[in-house]
Amino acid sequence: MASLKFWDAIPSFHLDFLLLRQLADYKKLVSRINLKLACQTQGMKKIIVSVINDLVSDQRVHRSCQTLHEMGFEVILVGRHKSNSLRLTPRDYKTHQMRLLFEKGPFFYAEYNLRLFILLLFRSADVLFSNDLDTLLPNFIIHKLKRIPIVFDSHEYFTETPELADRKNVKRIWKSIERFIMPKLTEIITVNSSIALLFEKEYGIKVAVIRNVPMNHKTSFHLSKKELGLPENQKIILIQGSGLNIDRGLEELTEAMVFVDNAILVILGDGDVIPLIKQKVNTLNLHEKIKFIPKQSLEKLQLFTRHADLGISIDKNTNLNYQLSLPNKIFDYIHAGIPVLCSPLVEIKSIIDKYEIGEYIGNHDPKHIADRINSILKDEAILKKYKANTLKASKELNWENEKSQLIRIFDKYAG
Repeated sequence: MASLKFWDAIPSFHLDFLLLRQLADYKKLVSRINLKLACQTQGMKKIIVSVINDLVSDQRVHRSCQTLHEMGFEVILVGRHKSNSLRLTPRDYKTHQMRLLFEKGPFFYAEYNLRLFILLLFRSADVLFSNDLDTLLPNFIIHKLKRIPIVFDSHEYFTETPELADRKNVKRIWKSIERFIMPKLTEIITVNSSIALLFEKEYGIKVAVIRNVPMNHKTSFHLSKKELGLPENQKIILIQGSGLNIDRGLEELTEAMVFVDNAILVILGDGDVIPLIKQKVNTLNLHEKIKFIPKQSLEKLQLFTRHADLGISIDKNTNLNYQLSLPNKIFDYIHAGIPVLCSPLVEIKSIIDKYEIGEYIGNHDPKHIADRINSILKDEAILKKYKANTLKASKELNWENEKSQLIRIFDKYAG
C-alpha cells in the first residue's frame, strides 16, 4: 500500500513551489492581462469546447484550448467531474466540470449528452468544438438550431473500440450517429493519417491530421526517485495512460515480469483492466516487481516518466481502433527521453522506424516480452543510442510544430 501513498510523502512545499512557478510565469500573466483588455475593448469570439473525459488527464484537449486562448478566443472547456477526479489546476481558459449522477453505462452517456445540450442551448458561443463521437450529437443539434460553426475532433476510431466489440446494439447506435452527422461536417480533425484516410473513404470528406504530440516545454522542477517512491537501484519499466483497458497487453506484461531481471514495472494511470492486474500481482506474488501509481496531473506525470528506462506500449491487433492507433504515451516517452518497446502497429511503426527510438515485440507471449525487455535493458550502448534519438525526435514531434493545423482551421473564425 505504500506505493499508493507516495505523493503524500512529498513535502508540501515542493508542490507549492511547482504550482507557484506555473502561476507566476510572467509571460502568461502579461498575456492574460492583454487578452482581458482586448475583450473589454472589442469583444472576443467565444468557443465552447466539449469533451466527455475528465479534464485533468486529457492532454490533447488542454493543448487545443491553450492554443485557441493564445489566438485570442474566449475558451470555455466543458467536461465532467468524476468521483475520483484530481483537482484541476488553474488554467488560462475557463472550465466547467459537470457532476453527473451516473459514471458509466447508457444512463451516463444519456445524462451527459442531455446536460451538454441544455448547456449549449442556453450559453452563447461563436464556435462549437466537439471532441469525440460521444459529444457530437448535442453539438450538431445546436449547430443546426443556432447556425453556429462546428469543428469536430475524433481522438480515435470510436465505433471500433474493443469496449463496443460485443455490444452490437450500442455499436449500431454510435455508428448511426456517425453516419448521419459526419458527411454534413466541413471541419473534421483526427489523430493520425490512417484514421483520416478511413473517414475520407467512408464519407467522402476532408479530414485534417493533428497528432497527439506534447508541448516542447519541460519543467525544470525535479524530484528524485526516492522522493517519488521509486527504487534507486533497479531499472524502471513504465506503462502509463488513462485508458489502461482490455487488449492493451497489460495482462501479458504483468506475467512477463516473472522472467524480467533486476527491473521493476511501474503501472501509472487507471483503466478497466487494473483490478484484474492487481489480482494477477497477488496470484504471482509480484509485489516486489510491480508498483501501481494512480493517475496524475500532467505536471506530476512528467516527474515520473523522466525516471523510466524503458516505456511500454503493446496494444493488441484485435480491433480496428487499436490497429490504427498512435497512443499519447509514445510521444510522452519520446519527450521524456526514454526508449520504447511497442507493438508493430502501422502508425507506431512509422515513428519508431523513422527516428530509431526503440524496438518491437513479435507476439504477446509473456516469455517473449520478458526476453525483449531484458535484451534492451542489458545493452547500455543501445539504450544510449535510443535515448539520443528521442532528443532528436522531440525537436520535430512537438505541439509547437503540430498546432499550425489547428490555427489554420480556427483562424477563419477569429475575425
